[in-house]
Amino acid sequence: MPNFQDIIGQDQIRDHMLNAIKTGKISHAYVINGEQFSGKEFIAKIFAMALQCEERGKEGAEVPCQKCHSCKQALSGNQPDIIKVTHEKPNTISVDDIRMQISGDVGIKPYSSPYKIYIMNEAEKMTQQAQNALLKTLEEPPEYVIIMLLTTNVNAFLQTILSRCIVLNMKPVPDHLVRKYLMNELQITDYKAEVCVAFARGNLGKARQLAFSEGFENMKGEALSILKYVQDMELNEMVTAANQIKEYKLDRSDLIDIMMVWYRDVLLFKATSDMNHLVFREEGSALREVARRSSYEGIERVLEALDKAKKRLDANVNPDLVMELLFLTMKENG
Repeated sequence: MPNFQDIIGQDQIRDHMLNAIKTGKISHAYVINGEQFSGKEFIAKIFAMALQCEERGKEGAEVPCQKCHSCKQALSGNQPDIIKVTHEKPNTISVDDIRMQISGDVGIKPYSSPYKIYIMNEAEKMTQQAQNALLKTLEEPPEYVIIMLLTTNVNAFLQTILSRCIVLNMKPVPDHLVRKYLMNELQITDYKAEVCVAFARGNLGKARQLAFSEGFENMKGEALSILKYVQDMELNEMVTAANQIKEYKLDRSDLIDIMMVWYRDVLLFKATSDMNHLVFREEGSALREVARRSSYEGIERVLEALDKAKKRLDANVNPDLVMELLFLTMKENG
């Protein structure tokens, strides 16, 4: 059952929330800013559950207690005063969404709790009109209202909204904590954990998702088949193999991330001749061969090309063209 000690690698946020509960200095509005899958909603739910816990304020009581009526309701998703703000349009939170679910509702007092807590995921999708409607509530909120905005992009908000919120920024979780979580809590093998850690880059939720993703395993296999046989494959074969990953519900950017990890391994092995600290150490003979035939400058050029390809994909440049240019660089340099 979720509790504050289950928040991994976000000590600053956890300590802020625990201190707010201890001192009773609760803000009317919070922004939790962090990558997708980084655990924003998990943290918001624990905080909301703790604020509504019937043991809160009692001497020595640990909250959320998990046992009181409010906590049990929250755990089952049926706490009437913890409200999840939803939106029908996938890419937009409209002014009507805000008016119907927040502005038109805040005047009604909590059903059974000290607070009425609104949790809005993907809050960056609010239109400017929606933000202005929310701003009116934030300017003069009823004393029992708490609004939690969860976002992947804090810069999407009006400055007037941010000035009325406590902004809590998620940080990348240190690799050793992600690795420990995967191996101890989820029983993931050390090699698989290493790959997930390298790929997730401090995002615990993403690491967990990758650990159980059949698509990720398949894509890793496709990537390795290109990387190991880059000199033997035709350009069109490589592009076709790269396009294959769409079947696994992943995109070319994910493929590039795997390739970056591979070439960093190549560079590290070339410099140290040590396999022990490599992510893809199980592919030792292939890594050794690529390191042997590639120069330091060539590996650096490939890593630069990978970084450039990722930026081009983000800028919506033709993906087949991006991959062709990338694979040409890989063939020329290793």
